[in-house]
Amino acid sequence: MSFQAYLDNIETKTGLTPRQFVDLATEKGFGPQTKATPILEWLKADYDLSRGYGMALVHVITKGPQISAKHVGTDGAHADASDTLWLDGKDTKPAL
Repeated sequence: MSFQAYLDNIETKTGLTPRQFVDLATEKGFGPQTKATPILEWLKADYDLSRGYGMALVHVITKGPQISAKHVGTDGAHADASDTLWLDGKDTKPAL
């Protein structure tokens, strides 16, 4: 599943966009220097997100929307169409 698909599925499950999660994480004091474990614990406790889904959010919370170009246009497990993840909601995502 692509990173973007993880984010879109999280939005379906929680009703929150990835950008809203980044804002909530910032309010909780999570950011670029935060290790994955406290973020994953928060996402599990408050939103019942599994580790796989949580790690997609950990990436955008700690590293922003850019992903490695090695995932773009590949057949790998995390193949994405772009090296920039859309954080503002799946219904507003522009067509590629």
